[in-house]
Amino acid sequence: MLLRRHAPDKPALILSVRRFSSIVHGKPQPSGTDALRHRCNAYVSRIVDTPGGVGGSLSLSGKAIAIKDNIATSAFPTTCSSAFLKDFRPSYDATVVQLIAKAGGHICGKTNCDEFGMGSFNINSVHGPVVNPFCTNSSIGHDEDRSAGGSSGGSAAAVAADLCYAALGTDTGGSIRLPASYCGVAGFKPSYGIVSRWGVVAFADSLDCVGVLAKNTRRIREVFDVIGKYDGNDPTSAPKDVRQRIQKRSSSRLAEWGTLQKGRFEGIRIGIPREYFPTEMQPSVRAQFRRKLQDLKAQGATIVPVTLPSTELALSAYYVLASAEASSNLARYDGMRFGTTVQPSDGTDLSQTSNVYAASRSDGFGPEVKKRILLGTHALTADAFDNYFLQAQRIRQVIKRDFDQVFNTPNLLRREADESSSDPDESKVDILLHPTAISSAPRLSEPLKGVDGYLQDIMTTPASLAGLPALSVPSGFAEDGWPLGMSLVGQWGDDDLVLHLGESMEQTS
Repeated sequence: MLLRRHAPDKPALILSVRRFSSIVHGKPQPSGTDALRHRCNAYVSRIVDTPGGVGGSLSLSGKAIAIKDNIATSAFPTTCSSAFLKDFRPSYDATVVQLIAKAGGHICGKTNCDEFGMGSFNINSVHGPVVNPFCTNSSIGHDEDRSAGGSSGGSAAAVAADLCYAALGTDTGGSIRLPASYCGVAGFKPSYGIVSRWGVVAFADSLDCVGVLAKNTRRIREVFDVIGKYDGNDPTSAPKDVRQRIQKRSSSRLAEWGTLQKGRFEGIRIGIPREYFPTEMQPSVRAQFRRKLQDLKAQGATIVPVTLPSTELALSAYYVLASAEASSNLARYDGMRFGTTVQPSDGTDLSQTSNVYAASRSDGFGPEVKKRILLGTHALTADAFDNYFLQAQRIRQVIKRDFDQVFNTPNLLRREADESSSDPDESKVDILLHPTAISSAPRLSEPLKGVDGYLQDIMTTPASLAGLPALSVPSGFAEDGWPLGMSLVGQWGDDDLVLHLGESMEQTS
């Protein structure tokens, strides 16, 4: 049975209790006593029938996998949480959905998200906001409604509320890692090009990545091993020869890090970027991160301060580039070829198609999407192109070089990369570690406005601009009792190393 969700207003979302069955690990769960977790508005459509194939021999047999609503699925509508695509149902499945199905996974539903993936709090959705399902005790919960983060907030909430085994999300500038931190789960953005984007509704093509959210990194690895495959349909998919080089390097380095199997980190150099502790960061976030560093030192890790001097420019460059690409991608939604058609008001000349375009786009797009289209369109104009778009592209290249200079392995995407000639350097590191967010989940009743609303991405955009693998893992709690996350960032292609380190950190915490 397919259930569709319609956008409730906020009081209805917080006060009502929706009684319906959930699927956890492919098995139906009773409603009623667990209804508090179900009202988080994580799903926009879902199947509540018991799946077949439970206990099969395939890697994901019978495991319930939720899919973000901007990833094409033929069994469900794909609305991108936008009124513009409210009736859109693809005739095909995205590559990642096909791979999960072939591995025996049960696609259990589509998760709520910010419209077209644009937002950090999952409040820009035609289906209504996603409420963070996390609570540390009976006095903390939906009476103090918090954001689940965005834009993959529905996926994070579904995982946190045990409504699925794992969930797919997309990450353009932090849209998997930020919700993971807010909801107390693990979230992974792979290296750009490792997971196929075919069948994903584009926000910013050079930044969009499909990733995974789950209760722990072990589950993420299970799903990533299934979806991290070459896809000839995706022109940005990393070629097979590059993947072979990645596999060779990963196998060699994991063999060197044999102590990871014993919960020890001897020989592993962890870099701490000085620039990742802005003045806006909550004091309890800093304090909790310091405690984690002490734990890692006690377990044998070598902590190395590093500098990424261009970090302060990353957020501005990201919003110029992402908005410019979005304005181009979303130009196709005109109400004629793509999207819902809105007829202009009486008396309008219907022979002028521009009138239909204007009416459809004005009615179909939400405020945040319109804002970014306008910003991106301006950045691409003749007067602004050199001063904004080209400058942002140059900053992006400098940010990539900053990362390459701190890692002790070369970037396999660079032509000059030669691993045989790389010598040990005491100033370089295997992995970077930093707090995922500057605060715990903000209250939905007190939305951040203006520039403050975009500052939440300050920790996550640099890795996105560089196309690097980044994993947020749970890292204790803030003073207010809500969860925090810390992020591991690796060199391009070091996805397996990042996941192995994350899993070891979870096991020893």
